[in-house]
Amino acid sequence: MRAALIQLSVTDDWAVNLPVTLGLVRQAVAAGAGFVLTPEATNLLSSDRAHQRAVLHPEASDPTLAALRAEAARAGVWLLIGSLALKTDDADGRFANRCFLIGPDGSIAARYDKIHMFDVEVSETERYRESEGYRPGARAVLAATPFARLGLSVCYDLRFPYLYRALAHAGAEVLTVPAAFNDTTGAAHWEPLLRARAIENGAYVLAPAQCGSHAAHAGRPRRTHGHSLAVAPWGEVLADGGIEPGVSLVTLDLAEVARARARVPSLSHDRPFAGPTP
Repeated sequence: MRAALIQLSVTDDWAVNLPVTLGLVRQAVAAGAGFVLTPEATNLLSSDRAHQRAVLHPEASDPTLAALRAEAARAGVWLLIGSLALKTDDADGRFANRCFLIGPDGSIAARYDKIHMFDVEVSETERYRESEGYRPGARAVLAATPFARLGLSVCYDLRFPYLYRALAHAGAEVLTVPAAFNDTTGAAHWEPLLRARAIENGAYVLAPAQCGSHAAHAGRPRRTHGHSLAVAPWGEVLADGGIEPGVSLVTLDLAEVARARARVPSLSHDRPFAGPTP
Protein backbone atom coordinates (compact mmCIF):
# COMPACT_ATOMS: atom_id res chain seq x y z
CA MET A 1 0.00 0.00 0.00
CA ARG A 2 1.22 3.47 -0.90
CA ALA A 3 0.41 5.92 1.91
CA ALA A 4 0.51 9.72 1.82
CA LEU A 5 0.97 12.00 4.82
CA ILE A 6 -0.56 15.42 4.24
CA GLN A 7 1.01 18.33 6.11
CA LEU A 8 -1.19 21.40 6.62
CA SER A 9 -0.89 24.87 8.11
CA VAL A 10 -4.53 25.63 8.84
CA THR A 11 -6.16 28.91 9.80
CA ASP A 12 -9.13 29.34 12.15
CA ASP A 13 -11.51 29.38 9.14
CA TRP A 14 -12.62 25.97 7.86
CA ALA A 15 -13.85 27.48 4.57
CA VAL A 16 -10.32 28.71 3.81
CA ASN A 17 -8.71 25.44 4.86
CA LEU A 18 -10.96 22.99 3.03
CA PRO A 19 -9.92 23.71 -0.58
CA VAL A 20 -6.25 23.52 0.42
CA THR A 21 -6.81 20.14 2.03
CA LEU A 22 -8.76 18.82 -0.95
CA GLY A 23 -6.01 19.97 -3.28
CA LEU A 24 -3.36 18.07 -1.33
CA VAL A 25 -5.54 14.95 -1.13
CA ARG A 26 -5.87 15.03 -4.92
CA GLN A 27 -2.13 15.52 -5.26
CA ALA A 28 -1.54 12.47 -3.07
CA VAL A 29 -3.98 10.35 -5.07
CA ALA A 30 -2.39 11.46 -8.34
CA ALA A 31 0.96 10.27 -6.95
CA GLY A 32 -0.47 6.79 -6.40
CA ALA A 33 -1.55 6.85 -2.76
CA GLY A 34 -4.29 4.43 -1.76
CA PHE A 35 -4.23 5.55 1.89
CA VAL A 36 -4.17 9.28 2.61
CA LEU A 37 -3.79 10.78 6.10
CA THR A 38 -4.41 14.36 7.24
CA PRO A 39 -3.30 15.90 10.57
CA GLU A 40 -5.11 16.77 13.76
CA ALA A 41 -7.38 19.83 13.47
CA THR A 42 -7.88 19.37 9.74
CA ASN A 43 -10.88 21.71 9.70
CA LEU A 44 -9.41 24.55 11.81
CA LEU A 45 -7.08 25.37 14.67
CA SER A 46 -8.23 27.87 17.29
CA SER A 47 -8.15 28.29 21.05
CA ASP A 48 -10.83 31.02 20.99
CA ARG A 49 -13.82 29.18 22.45
CA ALA A 50 -16.32 31.86 21.39
CA HIS A 51 -15.03 31.69 17.82
CA GLN A 52 -15.24 27.90 17.89
CA ARG A 53 -18.83 27.99 19.11
CA ALA A 54 -19.68 30.32 16.24
CA VAL A 55 -18.05 28.36 13.41
CA LEU A 56 -17.92 24.67 14.39
CA HIS A 57 -20.54 22.11 13.38
CA PRO A 58 -21.82 18.81 14.77
CA GLU A 59 -20.58 15.71 12.99
CA ALA A 60 -23.83 15.26 11.06
CA SER A 61 -23.53 18.65 9.34
CA ASP A 62 -19.78 19.29 9.29
CA PRO A 63 -18.83 20.51 5.79
CA THR A 64 -15.20 19.35 5.99
CA LEU A 65 -16.25 15.81 6.87
CA ALA A 66 -18.83 15.74 4.08
CA ALA A 67 -16.38 17.05 1.48
CA LEU A 68 -13.61 14.63 2.46
CA ARG A 69 -15.99 11.68 2.48
CA ALA A 70 -17.08 12.62 -1.02
CA GLU A 71 -13.46 12.99 -2.13
CA ALA A 72 -12.51 9.56 -0.75
CA ALA A 73 -15.42 8.02 -2.65
CA ARG A 74 -14.55 9.90 -5.85
CA ALA A 75 -10.94 8.75 -5.71
CA GLY A 76 -11.67 5.28 -4.29
CA VAL A 77 -9.08 5.60 -1.51
CA TRP A 78 -8.88 5.11 2.23
CA LEU A 79 -8.67 8.44 4.03
CA LEU A 80 -7.77 9.07 7.65
CA ILE A 81 -9.02 12.51 8.71
CA GLY A 82 -6.57 13.10 11.56
CA SER A 83 -9.18 14.94 13.56
CA LEU A 84 -11.95 17.48 13.30
CA ALA A 85 -13.10 19.88 16.00
CA LEU A 86 -16.83 19.22 16.33
CA LYS A 87 -19.73 20.48 18.40
CA THR A 88 -21.32 17.97 20.76
CA ASP A 89 -24.50 17.84 22.78
CA ASP A 90 -22.57 17.83 26.07
CA ALA A 91 -24.21 19.95 28.75
CA ASP A 92 -20.93 21.74 29.47
CA GLY A 93 -20.57 22.78 25.81
CA ARG A 94 -17.23 21.09 25.23
CA PHE A 95 -16.25 19.98 21.74
CA ALA A 96 -14.98 16.65 20.41
CA ASN A 97 -11.53 16.19 18.90
CA ARG A 98 -12.49 13.30 16.61
CA CYS A 99 -10.53 11.24 14.13
CA PHE A 100 -12.33 9.51 11.24
CA LEU A 101 -11.29 6.63 9.00
CA ILE A 102 -13.14 6.93 5.70
CA GLY A 103 -13.50 3.95 3.37
CA PRO A 104 -13.11 4.08 -0.42
CA ASP A 105 -16.90 4.19 -0.75
CA GLY A 106 -17.06 7.32 1.40
CA SER A 107 -18.46 5.56 4.46
CA ILE A 108 -17.17 6.17 7.99
CA ALA A 109 -15.27 2.99 8.86
CA ALA A 110 -14.13 4.11 12.33
CA ARG A 111 -14.24 7.03 14.75
CA TYR A 112 -11.83 7.82 17.56
CA ASP A 113 -12.10 10.64 20.10
CA LYS A 114 -8.73 11.81 21.44
CA ILE A 115 -8.27 10.36 24.92
CA HIS A 116 -5.46 12.42 26.43
CA MET A 117 -5.92 16.18 26.73
CA PHE A 118 -3.01 18.60 26.30
CA ASP A 119 -3.15 20.42 29.65
CA VAL A 120 0.42 21.69 30.04
CA GLU A 121 2.56 24.73 30.72
CA VAL A 122 5.23 24.63 28.05
CA SER A 123 6.84 27.76 29.45
CA GLU A 124 6.00 30.74 31.65
CA THR A 125 4.27 32.36 28.68
CA GLU A 126 2.80 29.31 26.92
CA ARG A 127 -0.04 27.45 28.64
CA TYR A 128 -2.58 25.04 27.15
CA ARG A 129 -5.76 23.63 28.69
CA GLU A 130 -7.30 21.45 26.00
CA SER A 131 -9.72 19.87 28.49
CA GLU A 132 -11.40 23.24 29.03
CA GLY A 133 -12.70 23.19 25.46
CA TYR A 134 -12.68 19.50 24.54
CA ARG A 135 -14.09 16.40 26.21
CA PRO A 136 -11.69 13.45 26.34
CA GLY A 137 -12.54 10.17 24.68
CA ALA A 138 -12.65 6.95 26.67
CA ARG A 139 -12.22 4.15 24.11
CA ALA A 140 -9.22 2.89 22.15
CA VAL A 141 -10.01 2.03 18.54
CA LEU A 142 -8.56 -0.62 16.23
CA ALA A 143 -9.73 -0.42 12.61
CA ALA A 144 -9.43 -3.31 10.17
CA THR A 145 -8.78 -2.52 6.51
CA PRO A 146 -7.81 -4.79 3.59
CA PHE A 147 -4.22 -3.52 3.75
CA ALA A 148 -3.53 -3.37 7.52
CA ARG A 149 -5.02 -3.17 10.98
CA LEU A 150 -4.78 0.41 12.18
CA GLY A 151 -4.43 1.62 15.75
CA LEU A 152 -5.85 5.13 16.01
CA SER A 153 -4.52 7.94 18.20
CA VAL A 154 -4.17 11.74 18.13
CA CYS A 155 -1.24 14.00 19.05
CA TYR A 156 -0.77 14.13 22.86
CA ASP A 157 -1.74 10.45 23.04
CA LEU A 158 1.81 9.88 21.80
CA ARG A 159 3.18 10.37 25.33
CA PHE A 160 1.18 7.44 26.74
CA PRO A 161 2.84 4.22 25.55
CA TYR A 162 0.32 1.93 27.24
CA LEU A 163 -2.28 3.00 24.65
CA TYR A 164 -0.08 1.83 21.78
CA ARG A 165 0.83 -1.38 23.61
CA ALA A 166 -2.86 -2.18 23.95
CA LEU A 167 -3.43 -1.44 20.27
CA ALA A 168 -0.48 -3.61 19.25
CA HIS A 169 -1.68 -6.48 21.43
CA ALA A 170 -5.10 -6.12 19.78
CA GLY A 171 -3.45 -6.60 16.38
CA ALA A 172 -2.46 -3.13 15.17
CA GLU A 173 0.23 -3.23 12.48
CA VAL A 174 0.11 0.49 11.70
CA LEU A 175 -0.19 3.16 14.40
CA THR A 176 -1.56 6.52 13.27
CA VAL A 177 -0.60 9.69 15.17
CA PRO A 178 -2.07 12.75 13.43
CA ALA A 179 -0.94 15.85 15.32
CA ALA A 180 -0.77 19.59 15.78
CA PHE A 181 2.36 19.22 17.89
CA ASN A 182 3.60 22.29 19.73
CA ASP A 183 6.76 23.71 18.14
CA THR A 184 8.72 23.82 21.40
CA THR A 185 7.95 20.28 22.53
CA GLY A 186 8.07 19.04 18.96
CA ALA A 187 11.68 20.10 18.49
CA ALA A 188 12.64 18.18 21.63
CA HIS A 189 10.38 15.13 21.61
CA TRP A 190 8.42 14.53 18.39
CA GLU A 191 10.79 12.25 16.49
CA PRO A 192 12.13 10.31 19.52
CA LEU A 193 8.63 9.52 20.75
CA LEU A 194 7.38 8.41 17.34
CA ARG A 195 10.41 6.19 16.78
CA ALA A 196 9.99 4.71 20.26
CA ARG A 197 6.34 3.81 19.62
CA ALA A 198 7.38 2.08 16.37
CA ILE A 199 10.32 0.22 17.89
CA GLU A 200 8.66 -1.00 21.07
CA ASN A 201 5.62 -2.31 19.17
CA GLY A 202 7.23 -3.43 15.90
CA ALA A 203 4.70 -1.37 13.95
CA TYR A 204 4.64 1.31 11.30
CA VAL A 205 3.93 4.76 12.70
CA LEU A 206 2.30 7.32 10.40
CA ALA A 207 2.15 10.85 11.82
CA PRO A 208 0.78 13.62 9.57
CA ALA A 209 1.27 17.01 11.20
CA GLN A 210 0.36 20.68 11.24
CA CYS A 211 3.16 23.16 10.59
CA GLY A 212 3.90 26.89 10.80
CA SER A 213 1.97 29.74 12.43
CA HIS A 214 -1.72 29.67 13.27
CA ALA A 215 -4.32 31.87 14.96
CA ALA A 216 -3.01 33.54 18.12
CA HIS A 217 -3.10 31.57 21.36
CA ALA A 218 -3.10 33.57 24.61
CA GLY A 219 -2.09 36.70 22.70
CA ARG A 220 0.79 35.19 20.75
CA PRO A 221 0.90 33.28 17.44
CA ARG A 222 0.56 29.55 17.86
CA ARG A 223 3.26 27.52 16.13
CA THR A 224 3.28 23.83 15.26
CA HIS A 225 6.30 21.69 14.56
CA GLY A 226 5.59 20.12 11.18
CA HIS A 227 7.90 17.23 10.23
CA SER A 228 5.19 14.73 9.39
CA LEU A 229 6.93 11.40 9.91
CA ALA A 230 6.58 7.85 8.66
CA VAL A 231 8.57 5.40 10.78
CA ALA A 232 9.29 1.75 9.95
CA PRO A 233 8.71 -1.08 12.46
CA TRP A 234 12.47 -1.28 13.09
CA GLY A 235 12.61 2.45 13.85
CA GLU A 236 13.96 3.97 10.63
CA VAL A 237 12.46 7.29 9.53
CA LEU A 238 11.06 6.63 6.05
CA ALA A 239 9.71 10.11 5.31
CA ASP A 240 9.95 13.57 6.89
CA GLY A 241 7.61 16.31 5.70
CA GLY A 242 9.83 19.20 6.75
CA ILE A 243 8.31 22.52 7.79
CA GLU A 244 6.08 23.45 4.84
CA PRO A 245 2.65 22.16 3.77
CA GLY A 246 2.81 19.29 1.33
CA VAL A 247 2.61 15.54 0.75
CA SER A 248 5.03 12.81 1.88
CA LEU A 249 4.74 9.35 0.31
CA VAL A 250 5.74 6.00 1.78
CA THR A 251 5.19 2.35 0.89
CA LEU A 252 3.86 0.05 3.61
CA ASP A 253 5.01 -3.59 3.59
CA LEU A 254 3.50 -5.68 6.37
CA ALA A 255 6.29 -8.21 5.98
CA GLU A 256 8.43 -5.60 7.73
CA VAL A 257 6.08 -5.72 10.73
CA ALA A 258 6.36 -9.49 10.92
CA ARG A 259 10.14 -9.31 10.52
CA ALA A 260 10.60 -6.73 13.29
CA ARG A 261 8.36 -8.66 15.69
CA ALA A 262 10.17 -11.91 14.97
CA ARG A 263 13.58 -10.35 15.61
CA VAL A 264 12.54 -8.85 18.95
CA PRO A 265 9.29 -10.56 20.05
CA SER A 266 8.68 -8.27 23.00
CA LEU A 267 4.91 -8.31 22.49
CA SER A 268 4.96 -11.93 23.58
CA HIS A 269 7.19 -11.16 26.55
CA ASP A 270 4.89 -8.80 28.46
CA ARG A 271 4.34 -10.11 31.99
CA PRO A 272 2.00 -9.08 34.80
CA PHE A 273 3.72 -7.72 37.88
CA ALA A 274 2.84 -6.39 41.30
CA GLY A 275 3.63 -2.96 42.78
CA PRO A 276 4.80 -0.45 43.40
CA THR A 277 1.98 1.08 45.41
CA PRO A 278 1.57 4.87 45.41
